[in-house]
Amino acid sequence: MNDLRAPSQLRIVAIPRLAAGGRWRVEAMRAISEPLLLWFTKGQGRITIAGSTRGYTAHNAVFLPPGVMHGFEVGPQVFGTAVFFGRDCDLTLPETPQHLRIREVHAQQEVNVILDSLQREMDSDIPAHDRATQHYLGLLGVWLERQAVKGAPDQPKLDAARKLVARYTALMEQDFRKGTGVGDFAAALGVTPTHLTRCCRVACGRSAIEVLQDRRIFEARRMLAETRLPVAKVGEALGFSSPAYFTRCFQHLTGRSPSAFRQEI
Repeated sequence: MNDLRAPSQLRIVAIPRLAAGGRWRVEAMRAISEPLLLWFTKGQGRITIAGSTRGYTAHNAVFLPPGVMHGFEVGPQVFGTAVFFGRDCDLTLPETPQHLRIREVHAQQEVNVILDSLQREMDSDIPAHDRATQHYLGLLGVWLERQAVKGAPDQPKLDAARKLVARYTALMEQDFRKGTGVGDFAAALGVTPTHLTRCCRVACGRSAIEVLQDRRIFEARRMLAETRLPVAKVGEALGFSSPAYFTRCFQHLTGRSPSAFRQEI
């Protein structure tokens, strides 16, 4: 998983701010090492979770357990809140990804009040604000659990293709830094590369190699932006066979060289 150096404590971020520094920060495939709740209050777009793509709109709640690969569009009209629970969170949370369409106005208002109260206590220095923060966080967990139960009938049923792609993304998240290719992943999954690519196109409209490249290049961008590692070392850490090959791949997929990308951020 990426983002291992990031703060592990609870934090709340406006969804448009997640794309600060480039929309690649939210749109590219990646996973993080802590639970994440996305609460969309305005706009619409597409979100890919564990290799399956579907649309989201206002009043959608998306919960992602640690390690689940995802990426989503953030257009200019999209707004909402992202809650990063922290790697040390001991709250009872769903064990599987949830995409919940919250239709009841009362439930929409309830989560908005909880999030506003949570943020207010986090920003406060009055006595017991830390305990109040934990209580509101607990209420958020309860809200999410109840909505997951209500929304269970609406959860997308995974067919064989999407189940395979979910396994592919989970395996990829473990091994994408090793230079492992699509053929190796397909063999580990007991299918042919052609079948794996066919299933990826069904699930998210992209080939298996495109999903893998997206994940590796996101990590390359992150490392170039957030570390001082030499370009060659970044490529080496991600399993590229040579610095030249890393530079060619990066430039082909982003339109600029790794060095130029680092200079621009």
